[in-house]
Amino acid sequence: MKTTSISYQTTLVDGCKIFYREAGDPKAPAVLLLHGFPTSSHMFRNLIPELSGQYHVVAPDLPGFGFSDAPDHQSFAYTFEHLAEVIGKFTEQIGLRKFAVYVFDYGAPTGLRLALNHPERITALISQNGNAYEEGLSKDWAPVRAYWENPTQQNRDVLRSLSTLETTRWQYHHGVTNPEQRVAPEAIFLDQVLLDRPQSAEIQLDLIGNYKSNVALYPKFQEYFRTHRPPTLAVWGKNDPFFLPAGAEAYRRDNPDAKVVFFDTGHFALETHAAEIGAEIRAFLDAIHKE
Repeated sequence: MKTTSISYQTTLVDGCKIFYREAGDPKAPAVLLLHGFPTSSHMFRNLIPELSGQYHVVAPDLPGFGFSDAPDHQSFAYTFEHLAEVIGKFTEQIGLRKFAVYVFDYGAPTGLRLALNHPERITALISQNGNAYEEGLSKDWAPVRAYWENPTQQNRDVLRSLSTLETTRWQYHHGVTNPEQRVAPEAIFLDQVLLDRPQSAEIQLDLIGNYKSNVALYPKFQEYFRTHRPPTLAVWGKNDPFFLPAGAEAYRRDNPDAKVVFFDTGHFALETHAAEIGAEIRAFLDAIHKE
């Protein structure tokens, strides 16, 4: 892995502190890294050095995650539309005019909303288990779908188990060979400490409930892929229990030039394959910027 200097910064967006990691030459082509649930920009700690020798890499923590502010859900709307609005303003505030966007899990509907709003800003799309197709959603979404269809308190309470240490560890370990040796335990425990904050439970339940709005937007995301044909790379942990390989393959239906690469790992593919994924991304972006 290449050595690099990563700076840790914050900026205010509409009064909300956004923490972000930044590395590489600000004059180089930019790559925006968007994390998912229940993690933060910490998930990119091994990928950033793989990219920052040639690219300007920026990885923010979404509101409610990591070291960004996590205001109470009664004072801040935890919807994906609002997350995308905040991150869109964040990119403008720090001067990202054009960028490739790496989308993972919750980062996918956030980043794809940015693309819908400003397609001219997106130079490339890198999806790492970032879903945009119904066939990518596994049967493990059943309890969440039940809440979408009938948002009772009882159905909401069922989903509280998604924020437990047992579930967090399972998300990191599932689909990984010898996970105790290959997955850094501090990644799991950092996520859990932040999930255990008093305000976090309702924040995460609001977002899980609002994820329904992302599925409703899948046709618009797919229209964007067909119309704008952003250079697309899908790098996918094929053993992901939530987002199935079919969701990666589907990118080629709307953009036949999309490249799809599978890795023998789970949801958090960077925990085990950061170097391999970094190499794929560098080759992909290098080809774009040599054109």
